[in-house]
Formats: sequence, structure tokens, C-alpha cells
Amino acid sequence: MRKLILWLLISCALVFPLTGQDKPPPETGKRAPELVELGKLDAKFRLDIRYATKNNFAKQRVYQQARAFLQKPAAEALARVSQKVQAQGYGLLIFDGYRPWRVTKLFYDITPPELRKFVADPAKGSRHNRGCAVDLSLYDLKTGREARMPSEYDEMTERAHVNYSCATDEAKRLREMLRAAMETEGFAVYEEEWWHFDYRDWREYPILDVPFERMK
Repeated sequence: MRKLILWLLISCALVFPLTGQDKPPPETGKRAPELVELGKLDAKFRLDIRYATKNNFAKQRVYQQARAFLQKPAAEALARVSQKVQAQGYGLLIFDGYRPWRVTKLFYDITPPELRKFVADPAKGSRHNRGCAVDLSLYDLKTGREARMPSEYDEMTERAHVNYSCATDEAKRLREMLRAAMETEGFAVYEEEWWHFDYRDWREYPILDVPFERMK
């Protein structure tokens, strides 16, 4: 019953009245979503949901709650990744997962055209909107400190590219460790952003626009 209610909310877009270009693109033939809250799935997941604060590239709070979700198969795969990196002394630091469509539209609208390779086109929707993309890094299990990667999260520079070669050897090692662990569980990195990974089944899920406060 809960899944049915969630599906009806998504289908009817019961968030705010949407008209014209403010609607997500229409789709058919998709799987019913089953979003899982990551914070409840694995105690070693650490959340740093920047979009629930002003500490992000948009410089504004776009989430009302600091939560992260993925479709169930992607969430379970991420839990397996967590086990792999724990064996190497690290935990997963989660920046973002499922993202309501209207947030993607906001990001696109405020981003200069020359930097829009770093944001999704709302006319197509994003893999975050489908609950099949996650932004993440690593943290040291002993110290609790965030790993030093080649760039900061959401940094719109060449340092964010997955093949950026001028970083320190340690930063490159950690970047590749994260990528290798994610790829073994069906995630693919977005080349412009070392932190962004898409789950292999993303095409099967619909674009969603349900805010976190409507999620159980």
C-alpha cells in the first residue's frame, strides 16, 4: 500500500501546481519507484547533504531535510560498496542521491551556459531525478576525516574531471579506489565529476519530483 501511495504521489506530482515548462518531461513504461533512505540502510554511511545548507554551489538551501535516497537495487549495491571500502579503512561520505526534478531545474537556470556540462538539462531530467545517481566521497574510519580528493565536491573546474592528472598521488589513489569499488557493483562514473556515479538501471525508472518531506 505504501508503494502504491508513493507511486500515486509521483504520478500526480502533488508537490506544487505545475504548468507548461515547469513540468518534468512526460514518460511511460517505467518501473514503479521504490526509494530507500540511505541513512537507515548502513550505519557506516555518513551523510553530508550540502543542499540542505547554504554550503553548496547554489549558495542556497534547496532541500528542507538532510536526507538521501536511492532506488532499492542501487541502494543495496551501494551498501556492498560500503563493505568493500571498509575493508580498506574507509567509509562512504554521501553528498546527494535522489534529487527532485524542480531542484535540477533550479540548478540549470542559475548556472552560466559555459558551465552547464556540470548540471543536468531539466528538459531531459537527470539520473538523480530517477533515484539512480549518487554523489559521494570517502572518509577515514580511524580519524573520521573526509578524504582529500583532487577537487572539492561540486567544484566546476578541470580538477573535478575523473582523469585530472595534476593532483597528489594520494588523492588520485583514493579517487581510483572509490571508482573501482563503485564499478564492481554496477555504478559508472560521470567523467566531468569524480564524485558522481550512475547506477546501471537508471533508464528503467521515471523522473520524480517528490520533496523529501513527503517521503516516509
